[in-house]
Amino acid sequence: MAVVGVLALQGSYNEHLAALRRIGVRGVEVRKPEQLLGLDSLIIPGGESTTMAKLANYHNLFPALREFVSGGKPVWGTCAGLIFLANKAVALLAGQKTGGQELVGGLDCTVHRNFFGSQLQSFETELSVPKLAEKEGGNETCRGVFIRAPAILDVGSDVEILADCPVPANRPSITISSGEGDEEEVYSKDRVIVAVRQGNILATAFHPELTSDSRWHRFFLDMDKESHAKAFSALSLSSSSRDAEDLPKNKPLDLPIFE
Repeated sequence: MAVVGVLALQGSYNEHLAALRRIGVRGVEVRKPEQLLGLDSLIIPGGESTTMAKLANYHNLFPALREFVSGGKPVWGTCAGLIFLANKAVALLAGQKTGGQELVGGLDCTVHRNFFGSQLQSFETELSVPKLAEKEGGNETCRGVFIRAPAILDVGSDVEILADCPVPANRPSITISSGEGDEEEVYSKDRVIVAVRQGNILATAFHPELTSDSRWHRFFLDMDKESHAKAFSALSLSSSSRDAEDLPKNKPLDLPIFE
């Protein structure tokens, strides 16, 4: 049985563990680098990203987390976990704190922390996610729970966009600043990206673990199955290639060979 680690520094890790139990999957809490060993996949939950980063630094987790992500095993970041996995995180709303948080990286995107505003501006909405329905069945929509949520401003060419949503009409203008002396820019699009996948990395700006819809967790577990299938396929091809090299060169490989 697959073993899924859930980073348990702060935030909604208990809710992810409960969601995994509901679908019969073993989840384990991860707080130290050595606890990443032997895991098949990892979930980085939502929470307060700055607090999580400080605790990750305290436990010297960042090097191990980067190694896990680069190793190709599936990793899913929700809300603050999305921020952790982004290659770049830009400043908050004008007048709030900027930059300074260490990131795990690996996901080719730029994320805006607290894009949707403060805790008071948290909301729920229906999201269109055709890929989720295609893979896991059910409706083409899912419930998105956004709590002081980030959003993805742009992505690289290898990143698959799974869902976006309208920018709330009552939101004030959103000012984007890198915190590195660049000029500020106003986000003018009417929709923003909230779920993506790039290879072994899945990221959502919302909290599927706070709903009864288990399809996102099943989708993530299917990524683990895909990674195992690819590894087995690569091993089989390598073995077949070595076997072919050991055969006599003057005998056609598409005919029976009798010694």
